[in-house]
Formats: sequence, C-alpha cells, structure tokens
Amino acid sequence: MGLDGDGIKVESCESKGKKKKKEKEDSGCWIKLRFIGGCISSKSKVDSSISSISTNCENKSKNDTSKDQPVAPVISSTTTSSAESNSSTSKHEEELRVSSRLRKFTFNDLKLATRNFRPESLLGEGGFGCVFKGWIEENGTAPVKPGTGLTVAVKTLNHDGLQGHKEWLAEVNYLSDLIHQNLVNLIGYCIEDDQRLLVYEFMPRGSLENHLFRRSLPLPWSIRMKIALGAAKGLAFLHEEAERPVIYRDFKTSNILLDADYNAKLSDFGLAKDGPEGDKTHVSTRVMGTYGYAAPEYVMTGHLTSKSDVYSFGVVLLEMITGRRSMDKNRPNGEHNLVEWARPQLGERRRFYRLIDPRLEGHFSIKGAQKAAQLAARCLSRDSKVRPMMSEVVEALKPLPSLKDMASSSYYFQTMQADRVGFSLNTKDGLRTQRSFSRNGQLPPRSLSIPNGSHASPHHYQFPQNSPKPKPDGKS
Repeated sequence: MGLDGDGIKVESCESKGKKKKKEKEDSGCWIKLRFIGGCISSKSKVDSSISSISTNCENKSKNDTSKDQPVAPVISSTTTSSAESNSSTSKHEEELRVSSRLRKFTFNDLKLATRNFRPESLLGEGGFGCVFKGWIEENGTAPVKPGTGLTVAVKTLNHDGLQGHKEWLAEVNYLSDLIHQNLVNLIGYCIEDDQRLLVYEFMPRGSLENHLFRRSLPLPWSIRMKIALGAAKGLAFLHEEAERPVIYRDFKTSNILLDADYNAKLSDFGLAKDGPEGDKTHVSTRVMGTYGYAAPEYVMTGHLTSKSDVYSFGVVLLEMITGRRSMDKNRPNGEHNLVEWARPQLGERRRFYRLIDPRLEGHFSIKGAQKAAQLAARCLSRDSKVRPMMSEVVEALKPLPSLKDMASSSYYFQTMQADRVGFSLNTKDGLRTQRSFSRNGQLPPRSLSIPNGSHASPHHYQFPQNSPKPKPDGKS
C-alpha cells in the first residue's frame, strides 16, 4: 500500500505473470509466486532462516517511494545493546492498551509456528508486511505440528514498509477492545526488540477481493448479498454500538475476509480513528485510505466522519453488483472510475440492467439487485448528510440474500439482454456495431486484470476449484 500524489494511500501490487497458469490453481497460487519475492528485509534482525523472505519487501517499498508519503516512524533496525533493546521493548509495551484476553507470543514461538516463515507458509502481503499461516496450541502460545491445534494467520511488520509502529499499535489497541462476529478476531501479538507481529484467526476463504476479481467462476448473487450484509453489520457495530465510536477509514474488498461459510469479517484496523466526541461533527486528519473508495468530502477537506465509511461501503456494494473494480484503467475511456460510470445508470430502470455483472448470466434477484443499486446510490450521495446510517443499511440488506426472483426467467430482462447487442460500440470508429455474444446473449467475459493500485489481502489461501454454493435459506 502506498500514497498517491494527493496523499491517498493506494495499493501498489499489480497483477503479474502467467495469469492462465495461476487461474488453474485459483487465486491461492499468486500467494506462492507473486509474494515470495515481495516479503524480504535485509535490514531485519530476524535470523537467517527467514532473511531470504525478508529482502524483497524492502525492494518493493523502495520501488514505490515516488508515491509514498511518511505514515509513521519505523523502528530502526540498527544493532543495539541488549539493555537498550529491552528498554525499547518495555517503552513500546507501555503504549499498548491490550486486553488481558490477548496472548503474548515470543518471536521464537511464531517462528516455529510458521515453520521458520518458510515460503510454503506465506499467505499474502499488504502494506503492513507479510502474512504466514501457522499452528499454535488451542489455548496457549506454543507452536504445534501443522494441521493440529489452532490455525492462525501471523502478520509481520515489514521494517521498511509503508506502515509502521503507529499503525501496528492502532491495530492491536482497537482489536483488543472490539469484539464482534463481523470483525476479525485478534488472538495475540509479539513485541520483541524491533519485531512486531500480530496473530489472527485464520480466514479460510480469503478476501472478497479475491472472489470478485480473481476467480474464474463468479460469486453467486445470494453470497454477495450475504457478504454485504455481514460487512455492513461490522461497520454498524463500529459506528453505533461500540463503547467508543470508531471510523474504519479503509473499507474495501481486500479488507473484507471470509470464513468457511462466507461470513464477512473486517480486518486491518491500522488506519482506524476514534469518532468525533461531544459537539464535534468530524475528526480532522491527514487524508489516508485507498483511492477510489475514499469519500470526496474527506479527500477535499480532511474532515472524517462515519459517513466517510458509508461512502466506501457504497463503492464496495457497487463492486459486488457490477463485478468491476472501483478503479480500473484497463476499462474503456469513461469507465475507469466505477462510481462516475455507474452513477447515471443507478436510477434508470432500462439502463440499470447494464450495471449487473454479466458473468452472473441472469442468476440474480431482480428486486434484490434494484434495491441494492438504490442503496448504493444513497450511500454514494455527494452530500454526506443524505447518506444513511449503517444501521439503516443493515435493515435494507437483510431481506436481499433470500430473494428468489431470478432475472434469467424474466421476459423484461431477456429483452434488455437483446438490447445490449444493439448498444455495443465499436471502440475504433465509435459506430454502433454488433459484437460477438454467446448463445444466451451475454458478453464474453472481460479479462480480469488487476489495475494499478490494488494489492492482496493478507489472509488469502489456496481456494478450491468448485464454485461456492449459496445456502438454501440464504441466511447470514
């Protein structure tokens, strides 16, 4: 994750290499090949068993320095005496407001739990650093044999990365206090010399980003709405139910993780901020987040409110409806920015169907899609005061996963599909021409290339080849 010229933190990993070969293993394979070279720091004080995994993270961050803006001071890795190291560790531990429920790990515990941070344990990489799969005791901190005990995701702080000790502290302090079924569970932490690691529950289905944009098979409509509902519940808890209101500030598809049953959980609280208190209407802060998801008023003024998160939710909901990324420079001119492209079509019935992800091939609820589009439009209102509260969003989404009025059986939808043939434009001369369609009238699927500014969620895994099946009752 980096910062663009406007100070918006943008993701820097791009899709590289042999896509077709990687699609065969689904998205889990990019973890092994794409990020092994991206997780290394020659300055790191880890032992030689992981130095080969730490050196390229430094190279990646150096390559991105033209887009970076200082985020937080990074702890120096210069060799110090053991007395100085112990003093530094104690000082930083004092900054933690950790709950007694969190487990404190030693670095050696986590080294052994992840099998020496070997490449085969690598799950992914974010702006914070690299994430490895590990196994620990069910109720303790000792490492256990792979496949036994409790499976965890161990996130390491890259010493030369784009997020530092300040963000690490924020992650620990928020997640040690915030307990909710739609927030990822922080199990423990390690702070030892200049090592900073976090231990989370392992999320077996990875991120929403992976399912929407990297799998060859489309995510079913009911599952999309179930995920939207779960993520909305997570934000509603932060805004309206937590003891201290929290503004998440980095709501996006890569930060929505999925358990085995596709229940959504929010992760990565490094950018979270306490909400305004008393008579204050907003929090003034440096503009950070991810370009394409950040609310326009926040970008322009630095005034942060819970409605900034609502806007970001609207962007993600639109991504689920359309199957398109918030920013995609590989799209034709006029379609790079998802919100600007979709906004004119959200309120028009005849144009509305052109928004729906064509890979669904009509297997979506007409009423559900219309309600979801209307909700997205409200969340994306340019006037932040008009946007709904997240509790209202939750109520609007509750019935959507179980709606069964599939568009594929609708005469009106079939008519719209036929109309799409006539409205296809020739990109060379601008004339309306008929493009090739499959037998059912669908456009051939676009190549799902990864645009500049996207990166991996830290909790990805190697996905099964089978398409996910929605539960019969559609309940979340």
